[in-house]
Amino acid sequence: MAKWGQGDPRWIVEERADATNVNNWHWTERDATSWSKRKLKEVLEGLVVEGEAGRCEIGDLKHVEGEASCNSRKGKLIFFYEWNLRLSWKGTVKESGEKHKGSVEIPNLSEENEVDDTEINVSKKKGEGDVLRDLMRTEGTTKVREALRDYLKALKTEFTLGMILPTKAPVGQELATERKPSGNTVQDSVTSQTLDLVGVKIPTVRIHMREVFNSPADELYSIFTKKELVQKFSKCPAVIEAEKGGKLQMFEGCVSGEYTELVPSQRIVLKWRCRSWPDEHYATVALNFQDLAAQSELELECKGVPVSHEESTRQCWKKQYFEEIHILLQHSKDNME
Repeated sequence: MAKWGQGDPRWIVEERADATNVNNWHWTERDATSWSKRKLKEVLEGLVVEGEAGRCEIGDLKHVEGEASCNSRKGKLIFFYEWNLRLSWKGTVKESGEKHKGSVEIPNLSEENEVDDTEINVSKKKGEGDVLRDLMRTEGTTKVREALRDYLKALKTEFTLGMILPTKAPVGQELATERKPSGNTVQDSVTSQTLDLVGVKIPTVRIHMREVFNSPADELYSIFTKKELVQKFSKCPAVIEAEKGGKLQMFEGCVSGEYTELVPSQRIVLKWRCRSWPDEHYATVALNFQDLAAQSELELECKGVPVSHEESTRQCWKKQYFEEIHILLQHSKDNME
């Protein structure tokens, strides 16, 4: 038996905030099947394929059979997925204006094959219009492969938010990072950061982001406080009790927290955490809304994010919140027109 303090560090639990899954050594598993079905519909349905022969559009995901999961072992993420998919497509021949329909079948999308090697079969209903079938077999197949890559990228980033727990790190260690503004936002940056000790004894960072939305501040505020709007952009059932001390739960329980301050159309403050963060550890999220004529600017400050989750947390806000809210606002605008 090893002497106290001389055992395998993978199994030492003192000073761990939650005393579980030390250094991510144990096997943990998360079912990604339901999430994957929604994501596959999102990335595949509505794809447009255009060429000299005409224009085609992929319609409904008619058949989706299979499963997906993500496992964590020894600090590494391991993915399993196997899907049998069938989609419909319709198109119009450029010269004649004839309309034709068909299907796209993907019999085995799995981790055993690269996306470029995955079989994709395009068929068309009887009759003329082979030029559209050929278009779908070339340009269409390329578009479908790109969408499948988007699904796999999201599976390995969005879905895995919080699966890797922070490991023991020296208290007082400093992290200074500067990032350039990027994308189509006014600013998406993280200022020079010093690790704070917030909640449990783990090193944390502060994330600061800005985003401009095509809506007035009061409408944007409602999107964060009204259950039906939260469920629309998150595409999941949610618990939204928009009052001081009210509960918050989103993304099938991956995110939870509590409203601690609400100033209508101006400011929201939350206790906010990811499911797999150390037990009882919360970040403090402040959302400040400012009107800019027909637009509004949202300033986000997130204090107390575990260092190991800095990038995944930023991606969560950027991909699962901001980008989805942009889509919701655009759909609302299109429906009004």
